[in-house]
Amino acid sequence: QVQLEESGGGLVQAGGSLRLACAPSGRTDSSYTMGWFRHALGKEREFVTAISRSSADIVYADSVQGRFTISRDNAKNTVYLQMNNLKPEDTAVYYCAASIFWRNVRSRWEYNYWGQGTQVTVSS
Repeated sequence: QVQLEESGGGLVQAGGSLRLACAPSGRTDSSYTMGWFRHALGKEREFVTAISRSSADIVYADSVQGRFTISRDNAKNTVYLQMNNLKPEDTAVYYCAASIFWRNVRSRWEYNYWGQGTQVTVSS
């Protein structure tokens, strides 16, 4: 079973930056489509961004486009989320997720594996 773990969350002032990382534990024989979702209190889990295994395809939610950048290092089996110009509305638990396919990547139902989440809090 693939176990994902996020890191890099924390408390930051509005306008600041954070970089999240997500990596699977254990062995893996191939890379996955990787996505980031976030879940704010009182809201449903929402799509943030996704990246294909080759990094050729990347998509962002409108709310983060231009501020967030997803990237991956397949040699390290790690995906990153660089978050710049953070806003209070970015406050949420951020989850990474893995999918075998590049398909309906904006949907949480597309993903096979999920991490436990890391808290990002942006103060105003």
